[in-house]
Amino acid sequence: MNRRQKNNQAGNIIFFILLAIFLIGLVTAALRSGGIESASIDREDMTIKVSQVRQNAAEIEHAVNLVMQNGISENDISFANADAPSAYGTLNSNPKAEVFNTGGGGARYRPAPSGVNDGSGWEFYGATALPDVGSEKPDLVAVLPNVTKDFCAQVNRINGQFRDAPPAATAEPIDDGTCVNGGSTLRFGSAVHFPSSSINTMDESSFTAKPAGEACVQCSSGATTYNYYHVLMSR
Repeated sequence: MNRRQKNNQAGNIIFFILLAIFLIGLVTAALRSGGIESASIDREDMTIKVSQVRQNAAEIEHAVNLVMQNGISENDISFANADAPSAYGTLNSNPKAEVFNTGGGGARYRPAPSGVNDGSGWEFYGATALPDVGSEKPDLVAVLPNVTKDFCAQVNRINGQFRDAPPAATAEPIDDGTCVNGGSTLRFGSAVHFPSSSINTMDESSFTAKPAGEACVQCSSGATTYNYYHVLMSR
């Protein structure tokens, strides 16, 4: 093999090495781009779902106001619905007092978007006094239980509501009482209204924005859960 052939062979090897490096770079860039695009789509999807939940909560709040305008007492507000637990009452028992009745508030009982929580439906409670909302009396709230941490963070980001001030701004406010998600025994219905004692209160120091009419809080009574709430009526 003469010198020219050796040089050509060496040149070919270098060319193929450089080509391999270039192709690896293209594949790596494509994979990274795909990951970024996927993450961006996930964030956009979560933002849309958060918007849907907040819009539904605002619709329920408006419906409560309409019921009150019907001259209904706050203790007689009914969240009865065919898709809701029986503790909330029986639909059409008192249409004017019913939030989810066209003769009352006219709201729709909408399930949470998929991927937002564990599939739990809306709950309604009157056992928690929210930070700087109304007086020290418990407020009427809608709660979407057991939401994901990603959902929780997005809600609080929108409301400027975090345990730590920016730029940390990552930890959710703490509900260190019995939890705004009061479970089946505290559902607002014919048997349970607004308690005069043993009112659930939250760790106000963990909220960066007050009054806290809407937020997602971390509950640690038992297993740690994240629960979205929206005040329907302050007291």
